[in-house]
Order: sequence, then structure tokens, then C-alpha cells
Amino acid sequence: MKRGPSFFNLASVVLGLAFLYLPIVLPVIYSFNASRLVTVWGGFSTRWYAALFQDEQMLDAVGVTLRVGFVSATLATLLGTFAAVALTRSGRFPGRTLFSGMIYAPLVMPEVILGLSLLLLFVAFGLPRGVWTVTVAHATMTLCYAAVVVQARLVGFDRTLEEAALDLGRTPLQAFLEVTLPNIAPAVAAAWMLAFTLSLDDLVIASFTSGPGSTTLPMRIYSQVRLGVSPEINAVSTLLIGLVATGVIAAYLVQQRRRATA
Repeated sequence: MKRGPSFFNLASVVLGLAFLYLPIVLPVIYSFNASRLVTVWGGFSTRWYAALFQDEQMLDAVGVTLRVGFVSATLATLLGTFAAVALTRSGRFPGRTLFSGMIYAPLVMPEVILGLSLLLLFVAFGLPRGVWTVTVAHATMTLCYAAVVVQARLVGFDRTLEEAALDLGRTPLQAFLEVTLPNIAPAVAAAWMLAFTLSLDDLVIASFTSGPGSTTLPMRIYSQVRLGVSPEINAVSTLLIGLVATGVIAAYLVQQRRRATA
């Protein structure tokens, strides 16, 4: 005889979900608050979305964040894929331990240390801080995450498919592009999305490596929150939540479609 879930288990699930998602739901609700006071409900209104699209500084920060996120995620995914291939296909080459340690170091290194190290590097080379220094810093930070995701997929990849392509006359590069890459494409896409999300979220490293005209959205929001939470910030948060949710749902639908056609 099957027993239903106990009250304790049900309550634990409800409390866990509330703990995770209530902080996300509340800014969405209060982004439609007509009152300027975020803790007082003044009726339904979209005035803060209109104010957001008239705030040039906030829109500039959004543009910088999206550009940095797209370029840094693409660069990190490309380099992370190459690193994952080297770690899974090259065997025990000299310097492998040092190479893997350098790839995975940002996973355990505090962001303050990484941001300070990159700042000192840019200063030593005399590079002016701006959008490109933030992009390089974010690519450095997210490369390790991309490498971990792609490497996990390459470890379980059936290499006989690649060997068959080589037997049919393909070069190693052609075999990788035509056989391996399509099979690991979901992992590469997941690595890119993870790198892009981490870039959108970063505040500490961007604070060290940014300069004039390269203020990212987290930096902009943090500077405004220190003076008081504005409903406009709730509107920005809602749009970001919608953007991330759309990406996750799209990735899930693509994955389900691939499984259905497989």
C-alpha cells in the first residue's frame, strides 16, 4: 500500500521553494507598484518601466553588460572547449598538472583576489581600463566553468565515431568539426549560457577592472541601492529575470526537441 507524502515532507518542500523563489517574486510584484515607496503598495502601474526606458545611464549600463557578457561568454566558451579537448585527448603531456591547475584556479580563487590580480596586470601593461578590460576579466573568470562543462561531456563521448570519420578520410580537424562538435553542441551551448549568466551577475571583478564609460548593470544597481531601493531597480530586475527565464525555457525546449528527433 502506497502512502502519500507526509505533512513534514510537504511542508519542507513548500518552505524550501518559498525560500528560493519568494525573493525573486517580490521584486517582480513591486515593479508594478505605483508608489515610490517599495514597501507600500500604491496600486498597479507600469510607470517604472517607462521611467527605466528614459534613464539613459541605466540603459547605457544595460548595453555595456550585454556586450561584455556576449563577447566574454563567446571567448570563454571557445577557449574552454579547446582546454577541455586538450585535457581529455592529449593524455599525460608535460605540464598537464600545471595547465589544469591554471584552468581551474578561478573556481576556488576569491573574486577579490582575481579582480585585484587582473587590475595589477592591466596597470603593469599600461592598458587603459574600459569595456575591453572588463571583457577579458570576465572571460578569465568564466573560462574554467566552460571547460568543466565541456570536459564532462567529452569524457563520456564515444571516440569510435571520430575514429570512423578518420578511417573514411577526414582529417582530425574535420572529424572534430563534423562529428565531435555536433555531438557535444548541447554542452557547448550550456557552457556559453553559464558563462553569460556569470558575466551578467558579476560585480566584484568588474569593479576592479572597469573604467570611464564601462559601468556594468550590477555596478549601476549597487550604486543606486546604497542610496535607497527605487522601484525602477525592481523593473530592471524583472526584465533580467524574464531574460534568463526565456533562455532557460528555450534551451529546455531545444533539448526536448533533440531527444524527440533522436
